Amino acid sequence: MKLLKKETFHLQFNNQHRAPWPYHRRKTYLCYQLRLQGSPCDQDYFQNKKGHHAEIRFIKKIRSLDLDQSQNYEVTCYLTWSPCPDCAQELVALTRSHPHVRLRLFTSRLYFHWFWSFQEGLRLLWRSGVQIRVMSLREFTHCWVKFVNHGGCPFEPELWDGLEHRSQSIQNRLNRILGLPPVTATCATSCPHPCCSAVLSLQDLTANFRNLQL
Repeated sequence: MKLLKKETFHLQFNNQHRAPWPYHRRKTYLCYQLRLQGSPCDQDYFQNKKGHHAEIRFIKKIRSLDLDQSQNYEVTCYLTWSPCPDCAQELVALTRSHPHVRLRLFTSRLYFHWFWSFQEGLRLLWRSGVQIRVMSLREFTHCWVKFVNHGGCPFEPELWDGLEHRSQSIQNRLNRILGLPPVTATCATSCPHPCCSAVLSLQDLTANFRNLQL
């Protein structure tokens, strides 16, 4: 399996609003992990290529797998930027055509979040039952372990000064867009806060209906 270079991960996934010096253009990277009954069965990553967003390349990959409709899958994506409106619609279309696939999205940063159309794209994902959250230290560490050619070196969050504070700030910005209450410092990683439990409850309810196989 191909892995990200350490330098690429630090540049592209860093949740600072501006890229750290030396400045380079930050692209959309999407790392995904597909699970069947809790066990990983496929993982990879994509980046934007001319005319093809990383999300669209991911969607094509999932469709190409021809997943067994009698099984329930969970796919978790870790993105450097949240989806644009068009990609949000395509991701929703994927979940509707693949009701046996549960989709979760974690993003490092929000893409053009001040534009109404981009906010609407995020709300569409939320209303459609797609869990969308901001990456915390836990998710960054997981990506480092699973998707980076780290050579045995641990993830060092201190290299990203203020990582957890920014994660909480970006999560609260996302919550305002989705009409959810703010989170506290402890919620930024994991807790039964209303904004978190609401996501989980919706996802669990959707999964339960799928399991009925009506």
